[in-house]
Amino acid sequence: MKLSAKSPLIQFMKYIVVGVMNTTITLAIIFICKSLLGVNEYVSNAIGYVAGLINSFLWNRTWVFHSTGNGFNRQAVIFLAGFCFSYAIQLAVVWIINQSWFGDMEFELIGGFVISGYGIATLVGAVCYTVSNFVFNRLITFKESKTTK
Repeated sequence: MKLSAKSPLIQFMKYIVVGVMNTTITLAIIFICKSLLGVNEYVSNAIGYVAGLINSFLWNRTWVFHSTGNGFNRQAVIFLAGFCFSYAIQLAVVWIINQSWFGDMEFELIGGFVISGYGIATLVGAVCYTVSNFVFNRLITFKESKTTK
């Protein structure tokens, strides 16, 4: 079974690769700004996240979703809205799980590693963010127009 570059599975796998790149870039820029250049930690954090978001938009537009239309600025605004939407979902999931009885629990994993309910809530929230943002971008931000198919 051969999958095309536009199949949802291939796009999702590429989306995950871009996400790993974004995380690496974001953390590297935060580290460089804060630790090497002495920039305020909150400013460093903001610079890192902006860089990651720009990187994400460019790679998702060109490599993941193969969008070549003229709507670059429009797509950038919609991409930012999708980020905000997905982040709100992630935040709500973390808050709901953390406010439940589950949030106060701790779990011992293999090797004696302990993870808190908040840690698990954060992981579940990250999965919700990833899936919702992928779907948003695939169906809304970078949706192909009927004339380009």
